[in-house]
Amino acid sequence: MHICDMVKLNFPVYKFQLKNKENKPFIFDRIRKKWLALLPEEWVRQHCLMYLATTKKYPLSLINVEKKLVLNGLTKRYDLVVYDSYGAPKVLIECKAPNVKISQASFDQIARYNSIINSPLLMVTNGINHYFCKIDSENNSYQFLKDLPEYSPSL
Repeated sequence: MHICDMVKLNFPVYKFQLKNKENKPFIFDRIRKKWLALLPEEWVRQHCLMYLATTKKYPLSLINVEKKLVLNGLTKRYDLVVYDSYGAPKVLIECKAPNVKISQASFDQIARYNSIINSPLLMVTNGINHYFCKIDSENNSYQFLKDLPEYSPSL
């Protein structure tokens, strides 16, 4: 796969640091500060990072990428979590490759992860379709949103 083969996603156009090494594409992750193999899911994850940082103005210092969590004794990795300045989770994001259809299984996965993280906002995306939810844990319900709110310190 070459950089020019990457699918156009349903995000604004962002500038990325890209390179080819041994005929394989790589993208620079601004959070982890390292070059990563440019696989389809990583393409979506990096667009999501830019969307959060550039479009929604979330500080990079409040975003975690691919960290471990333990769920029912199994080690899993979430894609992105945005925290507030006190360290409380605010947004949990699950990224899928563009060719992966967002299904009930995708929502079940993020719900399982959120049972550990307890974020009030969720996003599930394959780069083409984006779904945003606000969780009301007191009433054990959720509401779909049109978009994530822009960053504010009181979020």
